[in-house]
This record gives sequence, C-alpha cells and structure tokens, in this order.
Amino acid sequence: MNLDLICVGKNSPGPVAEALAEMLKRLGHSASVKVVVVADMGRSDRSSGVRKEGERILTSLKEEGRVVLLDERGRSFTSQEFAHRLGTWRDSNVRRVQFIIGGAFGVSEAVRERADLVLAMSRMTFTHQMVRLVLVEQLYRAFSILEGRPYHH
Repeated sequence: MNLDLICVGKNSPGPVAEALAEMLKRLGHSASVKVVVVADMGRSDRSSGVRKEGERILTSLKEEGRVVLLDERGRSFTSQEFAHRLGTWRDSNVRRVQFIIGGAFGVSEAVRERADLVLAMSRMTFTHQMVRLVLVEQLYRAFSILEGRPYHH
C-alpha cells in the first residue's frame, strides 16, 4: 500500500523530526511512504491563505485511492479500529491512501469535500510536526496489528 502524507508547512529540525524519521523508517517495511510538504499561506490574509493552501493540497493529490483529512472535529478511532479501516481498504485493493494535514487555520471547503474520511487524532491541538509523528506512529501500529507483529501489545 502507498501512503502519502500531504502536509502544509515546512520541515523543522529537532527531536520530533528525528523521531519522525525513525518511525517512517519502521513503517517503510510495511508500506511505501511519501511525505509531501506544501507551502503554507505565509503572510496572506486568512481566507485567501486557506484557499491558496487548499489549491496546493488539491494539486498534490493523486486521483486514485482514498483521501483522509486530519481534523480535530473528525471521527475518532481506537488503534484497532484504525487498523481495521486500513485493512478493509487494503483488502478492497485500495493501493493508495493520502493523509492531509492542513495549515494553522484549517483547510478549504474544497479540500474537505475531497476527503473520503475526516479523522481526528485527538480533540486537542498539536504542532504540525507532532501531528506528523503521531499519525506515522499510528500507521506503524496499525500495520503491526494487521501483520500480527507484537508492537501493539
């Protein structure tokens, strides 16, 4: 399965980035993972900035596969439920899942409408770097569950 992480912002060095690199390496044994970073809105006003970010996100999306938008107002899953959802897609021959992590002010309505699933990692707000790490860790955990590896328990 191909997993694309489409993230608004930039890559920042530091311990979270190091942990992310390690988790991406681990996840790479189960899936092909690509991180795509799109520029944030910079100094634009909020509405035009969100629209511009949305255009960049939509341009980055591939036509095939599923699109998952991360949003604190989305649906929450347990790790087992998340693994089951990914497994169902995999077993239905879905070859690509694209995860979108929007900008500081969210995503445009066009991006929201393109999503097949709106997923909440938490109702709390995290830095963009931390969300990447939490998502990749949960993806690694999900594939460990699906493959019967002992990481989950």
